[in-house]
Amino acid sequence: MSGGPTTGSSTQRDAPNTNERYKGLCLHTVTTKPWPIETAVERYARAGIGGITVWREALSGRSPEVIGSRIRDAGLSIVSLCRGGFFASVNPDDREHALEVNRAAIREAQELGAPLIVLVCGADPRQPLAESREQIADAIETLAPFARECGVKLGIEPLHPMYADTRSAIVTLRQAREVCEAVGAENAGVVVDAYHVWWDPDLEAELAKLGRDRIFGYHICDWRVPTEHMLTDRGIMREGCIPLKQIGSSVRAAGFSGFEEVEIFSTRLWAEDQDEVLDRILRAWKPAQKKREV
Repeated sequence: MSGGPTTGSSTQRDAPNTNERYKGLCLHTVTTKPWPIETAVERYARAGIGGITVWREALSGRSPEVIGSRIRDAGLSIVSLCRGGFFASVNPDDREHALEVNRAAIREAQELGAPLIVLVCGADPRQPLAESREQIADAIETLAPFARECGVKLGIEPLHPMYADTRSAIVTLRQAREVCEAVGAENAGVVVDAYHVWWDPDLEAELAKLGRDRIFGYHICDWRVPTEHMLTDRGIMREGCIPLKQIGSSVRAAGFSGFEEVEIFSTRLWAEDQDEVLDRILRAWKPAQKKREV
């Protein structure tokens, strides 16, 4: 089990941490949601974490350029901006509005210096899922040239089927891959979130088909048993039943070499001391690491 810095005293919390073992780790700002982004940047950097994914809500009232500079000055890599999407609707005006919202998000990613924006693609229960997927593909095809001009990739994140009503008509890696193939743009790819795809019997085969050119990101957390809330009861790694070591190996075997991004929505954890939560995340990440180092 890998160890993280203890956070039991102010001296320990304030001391810089140059531990290289966390350089392949990225945290989403939503994981430590109670912290303003300035605090998150400071704490992540001091822990020796390598990357940060910024949720747009964390930028509220702030300049993306200023925050981007602050993140880079702290020695963190900006991995992505979350999130865009929600393209599907029976209403054409709503679909057009979604395009404008996503153009603004792409510009924000450019200003921040984020190379990728994660897309939660949306769904409309008033129409068939297949129709929503067609609208999603059309929207991404429309946005891809603008995103390319801005130097931003578009990462489709398939969600667990329990979100197929309103949050995502794309619930499998296969569906995400098929949308990418239909769009045909090099900057359209897939973000693999273990929480959403761990159940898929075709997971390994689809990862191999996507390969290094289409896997743009890899998110991790755990599925608590029993899960008490479909959105805000995720767990820290090793708190649940997701075979993260196996999935991670498959993602790497497919050619992905980027960060492992911890993304945890949890009202339980948000109510706790965030320094302690961060320490638990560090200790849970890569449990086999200590054994390999011996």
